[in-house]
Amino acid sequence: MIFREARISGAYIVDIDAREDQRGLFARTFCEREFAAIGVQARMVQASVSWNRRRGTVRGMHLQRPPSEEGKLVRCTRGRILDVIIDLRPGSPTYTQHVAVELDEASRRALYIPPGLAHGFQTLEDGTEVFYQMSDYYDPSVSLGVRWNDPTFGINWPIADVTILERDGNYPDFDARAFASEFAAWSKG
Repeated sequence: MIFREARISGAYIVDIDAREDQRGLFARTFCEREFAAIGVQARMVQASVSWNRRRGTVRGMHLQRPPSEEGKLVRCTRGRILDVIIDLRPGSPTYTQHVAVELDEASRRALYIPPGLAHGFQTLEDGTEVFYQMSDYYDPSVSLGVRWNDPTFGINWPIADVTILERDGNYPDFDARAFASEFAAWSKG
């Protein structure tokens, strides 16, 4: 695997190191040892897939709070997405900043998202499928999100006509100070 650190500390763009021959190609897409070698303890305990009917579908921006924060390794296995992460780790030098990376089936590129970052994506083609691996179990009691188009984050989504879950479209405006205060309380609990 080939790791390239994203603009947000702890996040990595992960490209495969494909071995090709007359049969096609073979590549490792995850190795706990290779992640550990770059300083990421990425034990994956759960995997999920999302299939998205329409171009313009937005899923996110989601994260889990302590004590069940989860890191994610996300790959687009069919179609194309704009994958977006937002640093919501109070005290981080990139707090509230985002990174957007295009993932597609042809490149087989993935994005590693450390705990404490919100994650979401927009599909760029009909029939897009996304595969996630997570470092902690999904727990709806500690799940939260921020609005995908909140001006605080300044994300430039490429498709204006979106399909989105009502909950994800109706999160309130982000308040950085209030969030940091809540986050500190969660971390102690």
